[in-house]
Amino acid sequence: MENCKEAFTPMSTSYYMDADLAGTTVDQTKFRGLIGSLLYLAASRTDIIFAVCLCARCQSNPKESYFKAIKRILKYLKGTTTVGLWYPSHSPIHLVGYSDSDFAGCMLDRKSTSGT
Repeated sequence: MENCKEAFTPMSTSYYMDADLAGTTVDQTKFRGLIGSLLYLAASRTDIIFAVCLCARCQSNPKESYFKAIKRILKYLKGTTTVGLWYPSHSPIHLVGYSDSDFAGCMLDRKSTSGT
């Protein structure tokens, strides 16, 4: 992945991750290792949390299409190495949260992805 082409977004806007029942199965250990590393990185890179958590749901039976989604996240990270959260020790932290209503946004079970 060192010489890969960079991606501008962590997920494709035209591809929906659905239940890939007929796809080629990939190595579970490698898949789970990548997911674990990305979840650890997501603590300081909040821009990848949604994409990583979407891929993490497929750990029990990883397919090639899910592995391609993880590669897309890695390509995005390669292009955005200077992006991240910085927590200075001398200034107070003011947390602001935003929400977007997304009713039936999940393509798998048609549940809300925003928790409403």
